[in-house]
Amino acid sequence: MADAVGYLEILLAVICFLLLRQWRLNRNTVISNWPLVGMLPGIYRNIARIHEYATEIIQKGGGTASIKGPWFTNFDFLLTSDPVNVQHIMTKSFANYPKGHEFKMMFEPLGDGIFNSDSDLWKNQRKIFQFLIGQTKFESYMEKTIHQKIVDGLFPVLDHVSKTGIQVDLQDVFQRLTFDNICLLVLGFDPNCLCVEFPKVAYEKAFDQIEEILFQRHVMPESWWKLQSWLQIGGEKKLTSSLEVLDKFLYQCIDSKRQELRRSRIQNDEPSFDLLTSYIGEEEKQYSGRQMGCSTNINNADKFLRDTAFNLMVAGRDTVGASLTWFFWLVSRHPTVEAKILEEMKQKLKPGQEDDKSFGLILGVEEVRKLVYLHAVVCETLRLYPPVPINHKAPTQPDTLPSGQSLKENQRILLSFYSMGRMEEIWGKDCLEFKPERWISDGGGIVYVPSYKFTAFNTGPRTCLGKDMGFVQMKMVAASMLWNYRVKVLEEHPVSPSLSIILYMKQGLKVSVFKRCASSY
Repeated sequence: MADAVGYLEILLAVICFLLLRQWRLNRNTVISNWPLVGMLPGIYRNIARIHEYATEIIQKGGGTASIKGPWFTNFDFLLTSDPVNVQHIMTKSFANYPKGHEFKMMFEPLGDGIFNSDSDLWKNQRKIFQFLIGQTKFESYMEKTIHQKIVDGLFPVLDHVSKTGIQVDLQDVFQRLTFDNICLLVLGFDPNCLCVEFPKVAYEKAFDQIEEILFQRHVMPESWWKLQSWLQIGGEKKLTSSLEVLDKFLYQCIDSKRQELRRSRIQNDEPSFDLLTSYIGEEEKQYSGRQMGCSTNINNADKFLRDTAFNLMVAGRDTVGASLTWFFWLVSRHPTVEAKILEEMKQKLKPGQEDDKSFGLILGVEEVRKLVYLHAVVCETLRLYPPVPINHKAPTQPDTLPSGQSLKENQRILLSFYSMGRMEEIWGKDCLEFKPERWISDGGGIVYVPSYKFTAFNTGPRTCLGKDMGFVQMKMVAASMLWNYRVKVLEEHPVSPSLSIILYMKQGLKVSVFKRCASSY
């Protein structure tokens, strides 16, 4: 019976391909839900603009829509951007919407890390992480690492680009910057990806490849990507190869960190400060192997640390890198916004403050916290281009959403955070405009928007613990760059979201960079 179903699914794939080919030949045909193959042809036809397509479907459905896949493929799901539904799923009925088996299967490269875990395993990890990043010592270390990467990595590259007059992919620059920075924060290791030579770093590129393939699993019936995995073809073959590269790197870092800790104990030295070191220390002090969800066997312990490190790197690297890319694209298209940011800096910061002799003004944590308008620009960027554009949920028990849809047990739901930023019901008729002023109150502060409407950092009990850290890093980089350099995006450069679980740009962001003169202030 199982073999028969498998053959049927392959047959459906062939039929779907032929129908899609015929549809492309006849562009005037409008089809929403085909017999046998469901809405899959429409999804694949619009795959290059999948987030806009999802937004159109949601708007036609009044905030929530049912997506039908091919028969017998378990591809049916509900798509919603209704904030009332989001609040219900993520907060009010949180216990009924765990990550669940299907989510873990789809995101199995994340292992038992904080993104992929439920119940006590998730609570214990969150408790430790919250304790670690809540320390004053951590904030100082974070400020030190990002400052170091701006001075030693970012500014030398931008200086080189501005002097030579060459063009550079700013997205690649930010990916390298944030990968170096998160490796320092999590692993205590600087891979030096960001330098004038732009070296090819295999594990950094493997990181990106993994995220792209995980996204593809969202727009492909489960049986199809499982077949690819079994045959080791297509994206699943790339995923296997990329995981081998990344895992080798992570396990080497873990082994090196254990050796470093052993040496420091023998010599009574203070170990270096990074999240992996702290995690190992807290694990040993507060939790047994059983409580942490792993046995005391060293191989299992290292696997858990690998999962933890990978999850923290995803959280801390990609959200900042993607957001900075969209930030500079939006600011370059709105010169008045750039002028207002620079004017605020002139008014609120003392000349020469945190002045680096080689490159100019580099802001610290306390300085960027004074910049309200800059914070509003970052918020507006995140509203329109949330770094994690979708969230995946399924109820363990039947449920009825506030919008009226009935859900079966384990029925898949995709929350479109990207679409939420384009809803008139939340943001008004100007929801498609880039308008930082919407975040500024009459009193000159930041307007509060509930997290179930502004979902850039998730919402409910799983709200991102690194939210403040992310804001600080983005503002330190953005303010320091804007004060010292002018960025101009190449005319006619194509800009569209990438097909990945992180909302990067598909074609990168090609720019020219010009050094600002002190006299311009």
